[in-house]
Amino acid sequence: MLSNKIKEQIAHEVIKTLYSRFEKFPENADDNRNAPFHEAFLNAFSDKLENHVTNIPYFISLSSWLHGLNTTLGQSFFENVANILSSGYKKSFTNKYNSLLKIHNRQKERIHEIITNLKNANATPNLIDEDNQLFDNELSPNSDANNFTVDVFFEDEDSIVAVELKSVRPNAGEMRGEKQKILEAKAALFFEFPNKNIKYYIGFPFDPTSNTELEFNKTRFLNYLIDGNKYFAHDEVLLSSELWDFLSDDTNTMRQILDVINSIATPQFMDNYNNIESATDEYLRILENWFQFNEKDIVQNYPAIKNIIEENSGLHRKFKQPLFKKEKYNVARKEALLNIL
Repeated sequence: MLSNKIKEQIAHEVIKTLYSRFEKFPENADDNRNAPFHEAFLNAFSDKLENHVTNIPYFISLSSWLHGLNTTLGQSFFENVANILSSGYKKSFTNKYNSLLKIHNRQKERIHEIITNLKNANATPNLIDEDNQLFDNELSPNSDANNFTVDVFFEDEDSIVAVELKSVRPNAGEMRGEKQKILEAKAALFFEFPNKNIKYYIGFPFDPTSNTELEFNKTRFLNYLIDGNKYFAHDEVLLSSELWDFLSDDTNTMRQILDVINSIATPQFMDNYNNIESATDEYLRILENWFQFNEKDIVQNYPAIKNIIEENSGLHRKFKQPLFKKEKYNVARKEALLNIL
């Protein structure tokens, strides 16, 4: 079971995502009055759309909005939740951050051979065999590795764990590029952390080939991806509920994430958001449904807080600040008030 602290942090990511998308939701097609090429192409599908879409310009605007939601989930929400669950963080090994790693030229040659053999179907992906080729204690780094950034990075007592989060429908050819990136990153991390086991996974947040939310079939999913089975072994892929349980080191994690989202993502979201900011009678009910445990503590201890903040103008002003500044949770307010208790 996820802790209240974790659920609250996930809830903040849900609220941030929903608020930003509500602000951009197309109430009409006014922002997309002229899309002549899209409308011209859509004429070919008019018989398929006629029972489902009555306003083509609005349909185009809504499609653009949905694309924005997909981008937000892929580039922000999934990554932030993954790092919340794992206590990890996004880490860059690049020239820009003066953190570029080293690699041996022989490792580069072996990576090229691995990729070429996989591309030409002269070999099948084999995590153990590939690691044995990369993790060579007789080598010492003699050249710069490529720049790379890890979406989720954390260090255990005996392991370095990295996870590359990807869309469930990557572009054609992307699997080969991801495989090469992961091989090169593992080779470089081997020298940077010589006394650690290096584990690098590619992760997908859900299985679109499954008929249910939580189930997954790795063989079917990798066949669904272009060249998925060609470049990745099952034991270097984390899929759907397997990914979320791995990150949390717990069970039933994906179900709990979805429960948090479903509790907040209702048609009344913006009304609830505005009620939170105006502290109406609905306040405690919304806090409960939105997993705002810290704010509940503040509210329930208000008499004790009130006596202190009335004598401290800075704290009184902090208390009067909103719980959310637009989509962002007001962490400074929470910390200032909880420190009183």
